[in-house]
Amino acid sequence: MKTRIDSLLRWLKQASDQQITATGTTRAYLRLIGYGHKTASVETAALVERASGGEATRKQLRPTDWHLMWPELVPQSSSDGSHSTKCESSEAAH
Repeated sequence: MKTRIDSLLRWLKQASDQQITATGTTRAYLRLIGYGHKTASVETAALVERASGGEATRKQLRPTDWHLMWPELVPQSSSDGSHSTKCESSEAAH
């Protein structure tokens, strides 16, 4: 199933050519990502987040594996240990 990334598509409508260039790819390729036909690479996802000022995030662009690519973005568990993260649960399964 193709997952549309509305935040990316909204940003693309108003992004300048300079902002698009900062993503390291083309507006057309970003549209393919936005409409779910392509998946953003790790590098492209980070560059889009930076170029868009956070309007389109790495989490939105790589929803199934962002926590593996950027573990520093995973919310930390509470100090009493009662909250585990998806990342910790995945590691426990291995």
